[in-house]
Order: sequence, then C-alpha cells, then structure tokens
Amino acid sequence: MALQRPNIIYIVSDDLGYADLGCYGGRNTGSDPTSPNLDRLAAGGLRLTQGYSNSPVCSPTRFALMTMRYQYRLRGALEEPINSASKGSPTLGLPANVPTLPSLLREAGYHTGLVGKWHLGYPPSFGPLRSGYDEFFGIMAGGVDYFTHCSFKGDHDLFLGESEHKEVGYLTDVFSHRAVDYIHRMADDALNGKPFFLSLHYTAPHWPWETRDDADIAPGLAKNLFHLDGGNIYSYRKMIHHMDEGIGWVMDALRAHGLADNTLVVFTSDNGGERFSDNWPLVGGKMDLTEGGIRVPWIAHWPVVIPANSISVQHCMTMDWSATMLDVGGGHASAEHPLDGISLRAILADPSHTFHRPLYWRMNHRGQRALRDDRWKYLMVDGHEYLFDIDSDARERANLSKRHPDMLERMRQQWLNWNATMPAIPPDATVSLGYSEKDMPQR
Repeated sequence: MALQRPNIIYIVSDDLGYADLGCYGGRNTGSDPTSPNLDRLAAGGLRLTQGYSNSPVCSPTRFALMTMRYQYRLRGALEEPINSASKGSPTLGLPANVPTLPSLLREAGYHTGLVGKWHLGYPPSFGPLRSGYDEFFGIMAGGVDYFTHCSFKGDHDLFLGESEHKEVGYLTDVFSHRAVDYIHRMADDALNGKPFFLSLHYTAPHWPWETRDDADIAPGLAKNLFHLDGGNIYSYRKMIHHMDEGIGWVMDALRAHGLADNTLVVFTSDNGGERFSDNWPLVGGKMDLTEGGIRVPWIAHWPVVIPANSISVQHCMTMDWSATMLDVGGGHASAEHPLDGISLRAILADPSHTFHRPLYWRMNHRGQRALRDDRWKYLMVDGHEYLFDIDSDARERANLSKRHPDMLERMRQQWLNWNATMPAIPPDATVSLGYSEKDMPQR
C-alpha cells in the first residue's frame, strides 16, 4: 500500500544560533532545559550537523525558501535585508507570478497556510495570499515588538489575510496558538486525503529581547526596537524556551488527531545567531559568511519514514529542504523556473546516504563570497581571501590559502563561474545594519 502524502509543517526560527538548542550542545535556561520539545523531535527523527541557510540575513533566505532557487535571481532578495523603507515598493518583494513552494503544493492538492513572519514585501504588490498561501496570520515586517506588534516605524503590523488585525498577547504564543488552531481546522481533511502545508515562521528569538514577563518593557521600545541597551543571555534563552513550548503544543495537536506519524515537521533558522546567541564552535553570526552566520540547526521528524536518533552530515541549504517538501508532497517545479534546490528525500529514509553538494553564497555587505565544496571552504571578506578545511577546522582559524594555492585558485574560479550565472548586485541595493562597533565590540 502506497504511503499517503504527508502533512508538512515548516518551522523557521529567527536569528537562532547553531548551538542554542540542547540537541546542538546548548546550555539550559536556569535549571530547565531550553528546548526540550525540539530535543525530542531531534531524538525521534533526524538532526543535520552541516546544514546551512541560504543567507546570513533573514529576507534573502526567505526568498530562497519560497522559490527553491538561489535568492540572487530576484531583485528584492538583493536587499540585505528588506527594510521598512520598502513599504509600498512595487519591486522589493516576492513577485506574485513566481512559483513558490506553497503555490506548487496547492496545485498538488494541499491546503496552505502561513502563521508568522512574511518579510517578502508589502501589499498591494506582494504578500502571502499572492504567493500561494490560502491563509495568512502574521507580520509583514522583519521584526515587531512582541506585545504591541508594532514595527520599527511604529506601524501596527499584525495581519489576518491583508487586513490589519488587533490581538492581545505575547507574539510567540499568539503564533503558536494560531498554528494549533490551523491543525484543528485542517485535521478532518488531512485524515481524508487532503493534506495541509503549514509554514510556522516565528520571530523568536529576534530582537527586541522580551520574554512573556516583560510587557512593561514594550512602551519604551517604540523608537528603540533594536533594543541595543537591553537583553541578556537569560532573557534570550527564555525566548527560545517560549517558542519551544509552542512547538510542543503543535505536536500535541497533531497527536490528538492521529496526524503526528505522517506529518513531516522540519525546523531551522533563517540565519545564524545574533547578539546573545551561542554559535560554538563556529565564528561569526548574522550578516557573516563565516560558519556562524550560515550554519544553522536542521531537524526533521516524520516517524513513518525517518529513523529515530538519526544524524546526517549531508551538506544542504534552505532551498534544498523546500525542494524536499515539494518532492514528498507530489508537487512539480515550473519549467520556466527550474529549481536550484535539490531534494533530500533519499536522506530522510537513509540518513547515512550523502551526495556531492557544492553551496554558494555572496553578500553585498563587506564584499563577501563563500563556497563550500566537500571539506573545503573558500571565503572572501573585505577583499581578503581564505581557504579552510571545515571538516578539521569548523572554527575557520587556520587559513590554508598559502599552503594550497592551487585549491584556492580552483575554488575562486568555481565561485566566479557560478556568480556569472547570477544577476549583478545593482548600485541601489541597500545593506541595513542594526548596530555597529560603536554600539558593542565586534565579535
């Protein structure tokens, strides 16, 4: 008997560090584990140790997640990231005519819903309902206050569809409860052959640094959303813990309807960690093409397919997981928009399986380039070139460029050949930094 197509839940955290979760070596929040539910998902499924995000900053990764293609192909993704000044822009967003993971899964017979962060342009030109989602509840901006739900410009930014929606509550919990409600509403159809695809895109643990107990902080953040004078590692870990609790509620809802075994749940982060994150043993973080900016947690849970307690060393990035979801959902790519992402479906059933997967990045910020190919990584930052053996030096401290000049030249040319297939970065593309060394010492 053929396996029924799974429900799919794509959970994306925001600015989570590589070692922030217990199952990736993270520390606890006080006496309590920081991420017990995610740790259980990893123990019951698959954890990847060399998985990456498509970018070290949020909106470019989300373009790749949605399109399953290198984000550099679209003008909006060349912003690092899309900022609040883009509101009303007809160019800085995900064009409605571009096929997406939700639009292609919807064509394949799925219900599709997004709960959480969009950050791919504003209506009337762009929006989740224009790019394949049947339903949307969440924020359009890159970040909002967890209590007032206002963006950096002070605009209220919580929507139901394309209508502004007022709701009292801590945003992480609001998203979790909405996701649970979605599962309850979709359960009957899912049990009767019409599965659902749910994107659950949290803002946690992105700034501002507010836990459930910090509502009193919100009034002072109206013009200080970066919260440069606040936060600490303890409030940060609590924010992760709140998200983890919500993921536990989601799993409870699946179990209540008998859907947990045949639901593919994938968890990751849109990029590496920010101010208070733990990226050990990696160096760097958000906005960097060093490992700490792009290597992120990847957990996959699908009990009818994925063996428990599995670990994979397969190299992959965000768009590969989106391509995997399209594959297992029976969707098909558009001939006019062939995928750059490669399905990892074979690895789900056999985590010991690996295949050769070169990965490419570039950033306008600091003129960065990177290529990961097998054990080697080519990196360029501020005009300086580096060559690392990542398998033996994930911390990128031993520059082998002078010892292996032929390898450096080969990888440099490989990156240049790839880059020639991508549109150039236009002069008006912006880089938006929330802070600099004047606000805190460099990493």
